[in-house]
Amino acid sequence: MNTRQPSTQNPYQEVLVSPMYLAGSNGTGDAGFAPVAHWPHHYLDEGPCQLLVTSPDQRIRIGWFGDFELWKITASEEAVSAPRWTATFNHVTPAEIVAGLTTALAHDYVEADAYEGNGRFLASPSLYWADAVRPLTDAGWTRDGGAELGTVEIIAPDGQAGVLIDNRRSRRDDEAVELWAGPPGWGTRAEAVFSARTPSHLIAATAAAMADPAPVARERHQIHREVEHLVSLASVGPIAPQVPRAPTPLDVRRTAVTQAVHRAARSPRTAADLRIMAARSRTKVSAQNRSSNPAPALGARPPATPAASRHSR
Repeated sequence: MNTRQPSTQNPYQEVLVSPMYLAGSNGTGDAGFAPVAHWPHHYLDEGPCQLLVTSPDQRIRIGWFGDFELWKITASEEAVSAPRWTATFNHVTPAEIVAGLTTALAHDYVEADAYEGNGRFLASPSLYWADAVRPLTDAGWTRDGGAELGTVEIIAPDGQAGVLIDNRRSRRDDEAVELWAGPPGWGTRAEAVFSARTPSHLIAATAAAMADPAPVARERHQIHREVEHLVSLASVGPIAPQVPRAPTPLDVRRTAVTQAVHRAARSPRTAADLRIMAARSRTKVSAQNRSSNPAPALGARPPATPAASRHSR
């Protein structure tokens, strides 16, 4: 793990951050929206929701908000019916984790039959809590024996992330599963919460994204100072400089003309400069004449004679 970075380093330098679940948000939702970029987008001027992306039949809704609960994702049997389940992601959650859920939703929607009103994204959750978090246990996350009665908690090997499953839920809107990462605090703790009827495979898809060991790109200032010592940072390699190609004869002519025009505009001292300015002036006058007498559109018809006014009945 890295120690706190010196203040002399460029705060806008792009770095690769791992583990990804401690990278925080980069301020945009691009990664989360990418799997559904082809779905209808609704930009809202009023209300807390700034952007709403829906499936074509509007049964799946992905909302981007400007407050603590940055993301709110729901699925319904019909476009006008109440949500069957809800998932929320707070403002610290990396959008790459949200992408785990939106990718699964896009896949489910493609395979659903709109006329049957079905879809795997509306499936009932598994009876076994382990199905929803299997990607985490497969990645070496272990169960915490100190969890409250009726709950299950699984912790990452570094102790900086986990999942809490509440089996005491009684209503379908109750919060059933919470994925978390980072130290407690407004700007440090990422949280993803799923309601009781969320299909297990969708929670598992989100958990799989969370357990992905691949680093994500962030600018240095986007890493919270209280998290810096918990992550590993690797500088993004500089872009290899392009070898300039030899100019073609056309490039040479274009450059010469451009330079001549610039010289003439600044100080027309030579005969060549005066000829250039005269040519530019003639071109400008010609263009003005064309604009004042526009040519008729192709296929345009002459104006029709006004018809006699009709008498009212």
